[in-house]
Amino acid sequence: MVTVKRLALSRRCRQNCGHSNRIDSSEATHRFNQTFKSIEAKPNRSAKEKRAQQVRSSIPAMNRILATKAGSNVYRLRFPWRPFSNDAAPKLSSPTAGNPEKGSEAQQYDIAIVGGGMVGLALACSLASKPLTKHLNVAIVDSNPALGRKNFIKKDDLPDARVSTITPATISFLKDINAWRFVEQHRHAYFDKMQVWDYTGLSYAKYNARDADREVLGCVVENKVLLSSLLSHVQDMDFLKKIHPSRLTSMSILPNSSSSEVDSTSLMTALFTHGRLAKLELEDGSSLYAKLVVGADGGKSRVRELAGIRTTGWNYSQNAIICTVEHAVENHCAWQRFLPSGPLAVLPICDKFSNIVWTMTPKESSDFKSMTDDDFLKAVNHALYYGYGPHPTSGILGSSDLFSWLKGGISSSANDCFEIPPKVIKLASERMAFPLSLRHANDYASKRVVLIGDAAHTVHPLAGQGVNLGFGDASSLSSVISEGIAVGTDIGEVSLLKKYEADRKPANITMMAVLDGFQKAYSVDFGPLNILRAAAFHGAHHISPLKKSIISYASGEMRLPLFA
Repeated sequence: MVTVKRLALSRRCRQNCGHSNRIDSSEATHRFNQTFKSIEAKPNRSAKEKRAQQVRSSIPAMNRILATKAGSNVYRLRFPWRPFSNDAAPKLSSPTAGNPEKGSEAQQYDIAIVGGGMVGLALACSLASKPLTKHLNVAIVDSNPALGRKNFIKKDDLPDARVSTITPATISFLKDINAWRFVEQHRHAYFDKMQVWDYTGLSYAKYNARDADREVLGCVVENKVLLSSLLSHVQDMDFLKKIHPSRLTSMSILPNSSSSEVDSTSLMTALFTHGRLAKLELEDGSSLYAKLVVGADGGKSRVRELAGIRTTGWNYSQNAIICTVEHAVENHCAWQRFLPSGPLAVLPICDKFSNIVWTMTPKESSDFKSMTDDDFLKAVNHALYYGYGPHPTSGILGSSDLFSWLKGGISSSANDCFEIPPKVIKLASERMAFPLSLRHANDYASKRVVLIGDAAHTVHPLAGQGVNLGFGDASSLSSVISEGIAVGTDIGEVSLLKKYEADRKPANITMMAVLDGFQKAYSVDFGPLNILRAAAFHGAHHISPLKKSIISYASGEMRLPLFA
């Protein structure tokens, strides 16, 4: 009987000591012999207590916790792998001792959102607002230091040049996730009318919210206000989330394994090996695992690159200059004039401030960015007033009664007449320039990876639709994830993520095609084409069903204007 016990203890000691690269076999044998002799020499104690006591006394203090586990259950010696070294004891003495998942640097999440911008945070808020997804453990990976602060908006600051035009559909989405209330605490500007015309002076189109039985056409909000509002909501919500202030460097996703064996001592590693988790390595040296990785990291998406998802698109030979300007009077209208080199938009921000988005050639953008403030203001006013051509009146096509048989319920009034935009008197911010392009991901989803926002599509800014498409992505993806959880589907499975792609890709491609068509149509100065453009403006201004459809489509209802 003693021999049998001796052999059993010998085998267990060899199993545990064999993991160490710091105790040779002779020393391990010596410790075992000493331990066993001591146990045999004290028959007045129970076998379990004798073995536990002698094991504790034979192992150095730095490995005492390991010995405690061995004494408490000598017949089932199963430890997670640890080296017998000086730095092993502190790790095992922590509250997470015996659980390598909690004690190691790697952490496991349900969803890792790479990109803590407006769209990424909106997705986090949307997930937290749904009953079936609010329990999910979410990581947000972004190196933006602003994400580590509670409030970074100073009310005394002048309006920032980077703004977004938020559609009514997006406003409804932000209200649904309870984030719009934070936006309303800061600077923002609703507008209920918009005027569009081109440099030829042949015609124009004017849209009023009342034309489509709406209160507003949209709201202009600074990007930093949107980001701060969404971040405040994320921080206030009671759900599992963590912000990793770092950048993604690598991502690994292994094929699915049919094996059902999982080593309980390294669960995350086993799940990763079996293709059930994605592994992300960050720039700060940390790593994390997630069932689903969401690429919300912009047009130059690292997630998209690492996932091997290709894109289709092209660069426009245009740059956009953005800045904040001040008027002598308050502005409550969105203005846009199409010029030979690109559109010039003036968007109300608040009070007497407006935002300028001026599209032009790269050479012109360099010249306009470097000129003096006074010269730039003169150029803006010249472009908005009589520069490049006269203001439109009734147009070359004759009286507006030409389309009276299709006017429907809209009657001509002073409100439908062409208005002159307010004069710009002061530059209130620096001028920034950035190149314009169109990019569309061939796939929105692959195994354990999905793309949203600019990571999936970038568009021309002439209609201010870019961020609205991204918010639409966030809303759709959160709903698809919720539906998947309801039926017990793995949220990282391609079959589930393709439902999101099927929902969003047609809408995004349609909007991209419309905006690209506008860009190309107004890039050519050709007599017959100019007349066709004037006819299009005239029809959009006077044909009631068409005008309502255009307003509905631009508001985010995603219906083609001619098929509403």
